[in-house]
Amino acid sequence: MLGPKQEAQAALFYEFSLEDHVPQDHLLRSIDRFVDLNSIQVHLAEFYSHTGRLSVIQN
Repeated sequence: MLGPKQEAQAALFYEFSLEDHVPQDHLLRSIDRFVDLNSIQVHLAEFYSHTGRLSVIQN
């Protein structure tokens, strides 16, 4: 008996960069300079763990 069939496991971590996926001429890039979303973190703080690493990397 060989045991249960082994299936490939998906990666636990991956790297994703918006810079690599949003074209330079995309509308979102021109809007980004006028919109400040930093205050949203205060409103959503209760949904995040107080231990461990931040879920969003701030620049």
